[in-house]
Amino acid sequence: MGLSLLAPTDIKAISFMDSSKFNHSLVKLKAGVGYKKKDFGVAFGKRIHCSAAQTPPPAWPGTAVVEPGRKTWDGPKPISIVGSTGSIGTQTLDIVAENPDKFKVVALAAGSNVTLLADQVKTFRPQLVAVRNESLIHELKEALADADYKPEIVAGEQGVIEVARHPDCVTVVTGIVGCAGLKPTVAAIEAGKDIALANKETLIAGGPFVLPLAHKHKVKILPADSEHSAIFQCIQGLPEGALRRIILTASGGAFRDLPVEKLKDVKVADALKHPNWNMGKKITVDSATLFNKGLEVIEAHYLYGSDYDDIEIVIHPQSIIHSMIETQDSSVLAQLGWPDMRLPILYTLSWPERIYCSEVTWPRLDLCKLGSLTFKEPDNVKYPSMHLAYAAGRAGGTMTGVLSAANEKAVEMFIDEKISYLDIFKVVELTCQKHQDELVTSPTLEEIIHYDLWARDYASSLQPASSGLSPALV
Repeated sequence: MGLSLLAPTDIKAISFMDSSKFNHSLVKLKAGVGYKKKDFGVAFGKRIHCSAAQTPPPAWPGTAVVEPGRKTWDGPKPISIVGSTGSIGTQTLDIVAENPDKFKVVALAAGSNVTLLADQVKTFRPQLVAVRNESLIHELKEALADADYKPEIVAGEQGVIEVARHPDCVTVVTGIVGCAGLKPTVAAIEAGKDIALANKETLIAGGPFVLPLAHKHKVKILPADSEHSAIFQCIQGLPEGALRRIILTASGGAFRDLPVEKLKDVKVADALKHPNWNMGKKITVDSATLFNKGLEVIEAHYLYGSDYDDIEIVIHPQSIIHSMIETQDSSVLAQLGWPDMRLPILYTLSWPERIYCSEVTWPRLDLCKLGSLTFKEPDNVKYPSMHLAYAAGRAGGTMTGVLSAANEKAVEMFIDEKISYLDIFKVVELTCQKHQDELVTSPTLEEIIHYDLWARDYASSLQPASSGLSPALV
């Protein structure tokens, strides 16, 4: 799978791959290439490195410092939640319900689940509520007609933005999915709110624009997903320059034990059988392809300022170690725990404090009962997504957002049985290849959103053909 991404100045002279020669079962890769991605950046015998000009300053450095006098509220910490009816939003509200002395909700935004949103309003009594789907405003008001408390209700994208920048909130939980979360996150940053980051597109697509903005407004971007929370927890107290390497752990997904030659025959139902837990369809497929981990590599680069040569992936089937770091003296630090998204969300909300958790609702890890932890290198032939992610990351600019959007569309097409499992990789790579001519290295927010939409449209135009995927004729 001849990946070849160089610096942006060389980008027009190269190709992601010769799609006519793409045959997953026959792909031959450089011997010995494992999760050490240093070999993923070799093109035409030339090592690829991220130049200083390509790499925005990290939103969060390799040390965590609490500024004097930072706390500006009395009583429970006021938070807003964008995407309150989704998985991240509901788990955040579980934490608020269990810790009413620590947190309070001042604003909620949801997409279209009005019934659940109305229940949340009655329970948490926010000051402001937004419904992205404007046609459902009347339905929400009806659902709250008999409530003894009625918040201000706003509609549409602008309403979601108002929730994100609510004047009373200190931290905004960005649980909304996709590029729809970018504008509210930008509004929150411009309003000086800290970000509890659960929206991947904020950094994967928006990193080149969002990070300088976060520095300008002196806000913290605190990761709410388990892998990046693990890294964040491990770097606490490290002196400047002490971080040497980031090691992202991956479950390996549904096909981690399946011989690679059988991948051509797998079906949607097979990809949705995660060996460890039940999740949504999209993230479960991403776990099977390992695109979830490739995207996390890009996030880690933006969050911690680490070069792609210093970010690695390792398969850890038990999913107990959520990620690790290596320090300059070769010490390795890890964060362990049962797989439970509430823990990283809790730490994101409570940082720099640690909040006591009941053993009833938060089971404690017992390593003796667990028995053993195992690790192995990911198979490069089984997971071409690693090559794609590292290559897109090194290209920088709008390429990472195009990668993410193309993958999202490809997974949707696979779930709808319009393409095969192996076609997911082809769709993503062909879309990234097409984007090389229009790559923007320092994009505006509008350009980021434009190319997200473009990538989805282009990916959806790709149709199966005997020699590989090709754009559909118009």
